Amino acid sequence: MKKGELIELEITDYAFEGKGISKVEGFVYFVDKSLPGDKVIAKIKKIKKNYAEAAVEKIIEPSPFRIEKFCSHFGTCGGCKQQDLSYEKQLSYKQEQVVDIFERIGGLSGFEILPILPSGLTQFYRNKMEFSFADKRFLTFEELSTEGEISDRNFALGFHVPGVYDKVIDIEKCYLQSERSNDILNFTREYFKSRDIKPFSVRSGEGLLKNLVIKQSFHFDDFMVNLVTYGEDSIVENYFDELSTQFPYVTTMINNVSTRKSSVAIGEYEKVYSGSGYIYESIGKGKFRISANSFFQTNPLQAEALYQTALDFADFKGNEVVYDLYSGAGTIPIFISERVNYIYGFESVEPAVEDAKINIGLNEIDNFKPILADLNKSFTPLIEELGIKKPDVIIADPPRSGMNPKTINNILELSPEKLVYISCNPATQARDIKLLAEGGYKLIKIRPVDMFPHTYHIENVALLQKNVI
Repeated sequence: MKKGELIELEITDYAFEGKGISKVEGFVYFVDKSLPGDKVIAKIKKIKKNYAEAAVEKIIEPSPFRIEKFCSHFGTCGGCKQQDLSYEKQLSYKQEQVVDIFERIGGLSGFEILPILPSGLTQFYRNKMEFSFADKRFLTFEELSTEGEISDRNFALGFHVPGVYDKVIDIEKCYLQSERSNDILNFTREYFKSRDIKPFSVRSGEGLLKNLVIKQSFHFDDFMVNLVTYGEDSIVENYFDELSTQFPYVTTMINNVSTRKSSVAIGEYEKVYSGSGYIYESIGKGKFRISANSFFQTNPLQAEALYQTALDFADFKGNEVVYDLYSGAGTIPIFISERVNYIYGFESVEPAVEDAKINIGLNEIDNFKPILADLNKSFTPLIEELGIKKPDVIIADPPRSGMNPKTINNILELSPEKLVYISCNPATQARDIKLLAEGGYKLIKIRPVDMFPHTYHIENVALLQKNVI
């Protein structure tokens, strides 16, 4: 077998990253853009000792689970890699993958597995989209095959091609956010392109336009447009003036100004051109303020199902002291506040702690205290310093990288009766739970929650208890 060789394969299984799996005489092939049930001709891309990576060249016989793609950018844009797989099978494979991670990789057993919770919306479910400007547009194969000059190859607004940092696909319609978002996306591209305003180039350090970030509310009439630029320019005010005329539903417009050459869509400071500079969203009974740069669940309707699962797992009696680790803007503490005695939220991002304080006032909550704490260090000295009661229950919702070993040790020292662990990465979650199990906790049950249809990403909620035989 050589790189570039063509091979006929039958796809029998599905990997966590959204690649089909074929096994031939014990050798494993991971085949990009294939689905279980496909029979394909695949081209070998990379060869390792026990496996090879390949990509579909031709589908000989399609899987019965294949459906028609709905997006013209599918296959190039890396956002919705599973949109040609029926949603029922997406859910089935996500559930299987979570169980496989916990049982095979994590070595965990004897726990209850609840069925995955599907998303109520499978299109237009996001409340935030972040688009990138670039001075190099990703060209299609058809464009590259033409002999004529391509006039608009030096301006793009859309998404980066996976694995290619300097080229962007011009996105005309994205099915993840509303039609209003697409209208503003296309207006913005044409506005700056027609005026020959240049995207910022990391290579040259020149140009103005970096990102277009759109946030909207599902429960309130709030809509934010945030333009991220490299430095200031009077054209931004002109753009916002025209935007407000064309789209009166935009309630706040912000310019995040950056002087850094990095591609992060956050400026060192922001200028609010209209409105409050915020939008508001609800999860359950809670109302939350969202600023241009603050994190919030991007699928707010499904976030309620996620938090309700955590609440059901905790099975509060009403007298518990709860610690919420990685508490962010206070969404989980406010969601559970009516069911517990008191919540302490620990968060390492200072603006998120400030947002949490605002949200306490918005919701008239008197049993939640947000605390700035570095969760990459031991936080038990801070607990002793503040004289905080030890927890009966801990809820943890860490980033994809999982919990720091020091945080795990802190949990074991605090020894709460229950731990509810929410994760967007079941692999790091299973790793952490294995360490907690070695420290005396038992994994009782898990439930996957699909927050991101058509992607291979999956949230999972786990319940652990102390001293359970």
